[in-house]
Amino acid sequence: MSRHTPLPPTRTRRVLALIPLLGTIALATACTTTEDPPASTPSGAAPTSAAAAVDPTGQPSSSASGPTTIPTSAFVELPTELRKSPRRTVPVEEALPKLCGNEFGTGGRQVTASAAMTVTYKKADDNAGNTPQGMIHQTIFTFDGTGATDYMGRLRTALEACPSFQHDGSRATAKSEALPGVGDEALLLNLTWPATSLNGEHTGGTETSQIAVARVDTVVTVFNDQGWEGSSGNPTILDRVVRDAVRTIDTWQR
Repeated sequence: MSRHTPLPPTRTRRVLALIPLLGTIALATACTTTEDPPASTPSGAAPTSAAAAVDPTGQPSSSASGPTTIPTSAFVELPTELRKSPRRTVPVEEALPKLCGNEFGTGGRQVTASAAMTVTYKKADDNAGNTPQGMIHQTIFTFDGTGATDYMGRLRTALEACPSFQHDGSRATAKSEALPGVGDEALLLNLTWPATSLNGEHTGGTETSQIAVARVDTVVTVFNDQGWEGSSGNPTILDRVVRDAVRTIDTWQR
C-alpha cells in the first residue's frame, strides 16, 4: 500500500489553478529580451552614445514613434583646431540655459528622448597652454508627432515675455532673431550683461553670448555658448557649430 497521502480536494484545485499561471510566466519570460551590458569605455576614449534621458519637464508618450535613444554621432564634433578638450556627456538640466524661467525645458510628453554634451573650445591660432575661450553645451530633443514644431512655438512665446533677466547679480538683456538657412527653422538669442572684473567689480563694459535653437524635422537642438569664466562667447564659432550640427542631425535621421 502506498504511503503517499492524497491532497485534500481544496489543495488539489489550488495546484491545478497554478499550472496555467506558471505557464504564462514562463512564456512572458521567454518573450522578454535583454541586452548585454556595454563594455566599459576607456577613460581616454569618447563614448559611442550619449546618455539619453526623458525630458525633465514631462513624461514621454507611451505611443511614441520618434527615436528613443540619441547616439553620440548625432552630436556635432568641433574641428581639431577649435577643440580645447574632448566633448563629454552632461545632464540635460545642466546644459539647458535658464533665463526668466525654464524656457528651454518645455518639451513635455511629446519628447521621446533627450541628451546633452559639452565641448570646450578655443581660437584656432591659440597655443595648447592658453586659457579656453568658452564652452558650448548642446542638447538634443527628439519628439513625437508635431512636438518639435510646438516646442519652437512655445519657446518663441516664452522669449518674448523675457526681454531681461538676472545674470550673476546683474541685469542682462535678451534679444531674439530668426536664423535663416538653418534647418527647418531656427532662432538666435543674443545676451548682453555688464562686464565685471575677477573680483566682481563692474568695469563699465559689456559681455555677450548667444543661444541658438534649430529644428530639423522632429528633432530640436539647443546650443548654449558660455564664454570662459563669465567672458563673452564667440559668435563666429557658434554659427559654424550650429550649421555643422544641423547637417550632422540630418545625416543621423536618414
